[in-house]
Amino acid sequence: MTEGDIERARRAQPTITEKDMERARKTNRMPTDAELGRVPISGSPKIDALPQPRFSAPIDLEALAKGYASQSDAMSQAQGLVSGPGLLVFVSLSMPEATLQRLVDQAARAKASVVIRGLVNGSIRDTASRVQGLIGQRQVAVQIDPQAFDRYTIDRVPSFVLVRDGTRATACATGLCVPSDGFVRAAGDVSLGYALEHMQRAAPRFAKDANGFLKRLKG
Repeated sequence: MTEGDIERARRAQPTITEKDMERARKTNRMPTDAELGRVPISGSPKIDALPQPRFSAPIDLEALAKGYASQSDAMSQAQGLVSGPGLLVFVSLSMPEATLQRLVDQAARAKASVVIRGLVNGSIRDTASRVQGLIGQRQVAVQIDPQAFDRYTIDRVPSFVLVRDGTRATACATGLCVPSDGFVRAAGDVSLGYALEHMQRAAPRFAKDANGFLKRLKG
């Protein structure tokens, strides 16, 4: 770019003079106070008519924490992570209500733990409400544990997992892993008692552990 190019570009730009600015001020002047006073004022907005935010009872985090702590202990026992054998019943809250009620009742009597994969509608509140309505007054541990579905290779519900006494989970890439010879699994729309009896027949080395749960279930 030469000096001549710059000069031509400068001449091509419009020059704004004081007269131009004065004409613009007269053409687009601000209204006077008298003119503003003659403008009709519409009614004030009605605050009560505006959309109001929805308020709901706050989630009691302390109660949730206490509930989780108590269920965590029961879950550890059910998985055989503390002492003794463990029994897990894997379900989905979308299963038929009659099936869920039957399995929850059987799990409560056998001292097994019910495991679900995730939250209802992605909501802790909806899940807690659904679970509470399901278990009622029964004393049964219900745990949300998607890793347990992977740990025991659960690909259908209901599924039943019996963890043998003395089995210990170890740390691994997915969190905790259980030796393949430490548990036996059964699946199908059957009762907990039928699943335990099937385990006794299919895996005799688990017969003693299964028998303990069967006695509580039938007792």
